[in-house]
Amino acid sequence: MKTRKRFLSHLTMLLLLFFGTLNAQQKFTIVAAANLKIALDSINTVFKIQNPGINPQITYGASGKFYEQISSGAPFDLFFSADMDYPNQLEKNKFTASKVKMYAVGKLVIWSKKTDPNTKKINSLLETSVRKIAIGNPSTAPYGEKAVESLKFYKIYDKVKSKLVFGDNITQATQFVTTGNADIGITALSLVLTPNMKKEAGRYYIIPEKSHSPLEQGCVVLKHGKDNANALKFYNFISSKKATSILKYYGYDTKTK
Repeated sequence: MKTRKRFLSHLTMLLLLFFGTLNAQQKFTIVAAANLKIALDSINTVFKIQNPGINPQITYGASGKFYEQISSGAPFDLFFSADMDYPNQLEKNKFTASKVKMYAVGKLVIWSKKTDPNTKKINSLLETSVRKIAIGNPSTAPYGEKAVESLKFYKIYDKVKSKLVFGDNITQATQFVTTGNADIGITALSLVLTPNMKKEAGRYYIIPEKSHSPLEQGCVVLKHGKDNANALKFYNFISSKKATSILKYYGYDTKTK
């Protein structure tokens, strides 16, 4: 009897260890640029339907801040950046376990509830009624960096720099405009096409891409995720027909290299 109890106890411990390990493998962490929030959430929903039991944990924020955390050893498995530079730098510094893949190209827009930026286009930012212009922090948010490039391209940066207010990421910058803390903002087309933003009844103008370097966005499996087959599966899924159709719906170009 004692031998049987010891056997059952040992078997229970083995099963708990097995299922605990399996559960750990099923979960993996993704950190992603804030402009991707709605699109990647939609992609994740489809991914989980097609892969029952796999449970990606996604956190959104500024690409530059994630880069700093990953460089300091943060245990993330997969990184979706708003540019190619941050993941390329991680690859160079041996923090990655896959090639850097360009999964989308974003677009910049001017968005406002108070004025129609299609009327004066980039010069909408010069209107006397515009006191605050929201953009992402150019030091950590690639969309903010490209916004500054556009302002300088059109030679209006010096005229509006005193009006600029910075969000930690592009989502926060957009929220400044929706809440009235800024009169107008330069944000991501992917955000203004979301259902919640459409309800705000704002209007947007797509800034010509000639005014800034391309908003090529890259993803990479990180060193922490090198043995996680599910992280690699999601990395591959982003290039699937279903995923690219969702990205296109939210205004991204999905031509990849």
